[in-house]
Amino acid sequence: MIKVDFKRLPHGMDLALPSYATSGSAGMDIRAAEDVVMQPMSVAKIPTGFAIAIPEGYEAQVRSRSGLALKGVVVMNSPGTIDSDFRDEVCVILANHGTEPFEVKRGGRIAQMVFAPVTRAELVTVTEL
Repeated sequence: MIKVDFKRLPHGMDLALPSYATSGSAGMDIRAAEDVVMQPMSVAKIPTGFAIAIPEGYEAQVRSRSGLALKGVVVMNSPGTIDSDFRDEVCVILANHGTEPFEVKRGGRIAQMVFAPVTRAELVTVTEL
């Protein structure tokens, strides 16, 4: 288990913390910090009302929730990466690929956040592989 510093932002003070739904959950549920109506085939940047400081050597991956994906609402760049040196508000880029408008409700679960170790590579130029 890693420890991640968590900062509530003014517009997210009353929101539930990201949390694991069950003891077997790989990802923490992330909640929206504002109401947004997404039209079909649209993309929106949804604020979460928090910032984090991930320890060096780790990343956070932002992934779609399966329940929303069934409705055509997915994280656009899934998995999105939050690097260990990022300190701004965590936002989720959602896409509505469905045929109906989708209502993002403040406090609603919009994505999952999975923490993972990062392996860095050193590239070695060769003439043959």
